[in-house]
Amino acid sequence: MTSSHPWHNRRSFMSAALAAGVMAGPGITGSGIARAQDMSGNQEAAVGMVEPPEDLQIVGEAEVIKVIDGDTVRLSTGQEVRLVGIQAPKLSLGRREVADWPYGNQSREALLFDLINRNVRYGHAGNLMDRHGRGLAHLVRDDGNWVQGWMIANGHARVYSFPDNRLFVRRLQELEIAARAARRGLWALNLYAIRQATDKSIKPYSFFHLIEGQVQATGDARGWRYLNFGPDWKTDFTVAIKADDQRRFRDEWPDWETLVNRQVRVRGWVYYHNGPAIDVTHPEQIEVIG
Repeated sequence: MTSSHPWHNRRSFMSAALAAGVMAGPGITGSGIARAQDMSGNQEAAVGMVEPPEDLQIVGEAEVIKVIDGDTVRLSTGQEVRLVGIQAPKLSLGRREVADWPYGNQSREALLFDLINRNVRYGHAGNLMDRHGRGLAHLVRDDGNWVQGWMIANGHARVYSFPDNRLFVRRLQELEIAARAARRGLWALNLYAIRQATDKSIKPYSFFHLIEGQVQATGDARGWRYLNFGPDWKTDFTVAIKADDQRRFRDEWPDWETLVNRQVRVRGWVYYHNGPAIDVTHPEQIEVIG
């Protein structure tokens, strides 16, 4: 916990007025979070505690004074922190161009109930800051509960990673599989259900999806690597990996042909280009499942 850490010298935003404004939160109660966790009516019991990864290096500690949404908080140091490795359903937060996603309020409510006015320790899994000036960190509550793991295990968020923040993603994916099987939280909603690669009408577009299917073929064109999930690359689902990103895959798949005929789960933002497609930048976006 050295003073050279870029978060440690920021002035504190904690004032009496701010503290009073966030202590209770907007109507958040214990019964409210229970409703959020059990909203589907057919879920297994919530997960209480998740142990943090043993190799997470803790570099600081602070109090959570504000929960902005289901994956962003503000600490008593004044630093806004994005919970790296997860994505909660988005909230508009006053932005006209962004609509609230289903389960977004429940996700924020869960994080608020779990963290507000509690001390957390934080460590990193890659880059320390994003382009918006937010800190990027894994949080561990004062009682040892890994916040990202808890959010994923209870279905309050999905696994979401970047090429510069990849540690612990595979562990989070294991927790996500269990949450999905138990239909906890957002996994009870069809919007977040896994899509099949054979479905040529994967929608909505411009949305973060999980898609499963068998890789039918792979090829290279103009430096891009493509994984094709159907016989017609002009209409079927495709994964695209640009040349600069392919180096990250060499350890797991030095030969792309080893993925042909394998069943995989791919996650990313779906767009339309000769059928539905996802750009993949790092191996953790692909899970080999069969």
